Amino acid sequence: MANTRLAGRAMEIFDRLVKEYPLPKTALHYHDPLELLIATILSAQCTDVRVNQVTKGLFQQYRSAEDYAQADLNELEDAIRPTGFFHNKAKAIKMCCQEILERHAGKVPNTMEDLTQLSGVGRKTANVILGNAFDIPGVVVDTHVKRLAQRMGLTQNQDPVKIEFDLMDLLPKERWTPFSHLLIFHGRKVCNARKPLHDSCCVADICPSGNL
Repeated sequence: MANTRLAGRAMEIFDRLVKEYPLPKTALHYHDPLELLIATILSAQCTDVRVNQVTKGLFQQYRSAEDYAQADLNELEDAIRPTGFFHNKAKAIKMCCQEILERHAGKVPNTMEDLTQLSGVGRKTANVILGNAFDIPGVVVDTHVKRLAQRMGLTQNQDPVKIEFDLMDLLPKERWTPFSHLLIFHGRKVCNARKPLHDSCCVADICPSGNL
């Protein structure tokens, strides 16, 4: 059961942040669930800006799960090289798309269980896909969300899955996906890892870390 005081803080943080960052949505560019899946896999240890630069050409070259599944691994690696860790990412993408073909007739599945059974897809990636491509609410816990949720006193956990469920308990379902985006935007712009800009923070007065 959610702590009423923490839930109230979470709701107030949401309301303030949404005024700062209206219409929050993923910064990754995509047109369908498969493109978002590929972009999200590529975004590991890489900026969204760089991923969008790479996928602009990638999505013209590879248009279906079958295209990725049948891709020459060396060519796929070259295409995604600027995103870093391209050996592992290319293998994950190729294997993931082979599994999508075999298990889901070439269509990206829309359940947490099915998504997390795919190669290279954990709960964070699955929640990105569900929340943005299928409009199924979920909390995405990346490094920004983890850092801000802890600083804001919304969780005491370190494990991303536990943080995910902590935040789910504090907010109504329809706010799960946008809250993730709001924390990510705020983490990039204001509440950065090394030196948070407390003077520029719209929630500093209700944040336990606001006066540190």
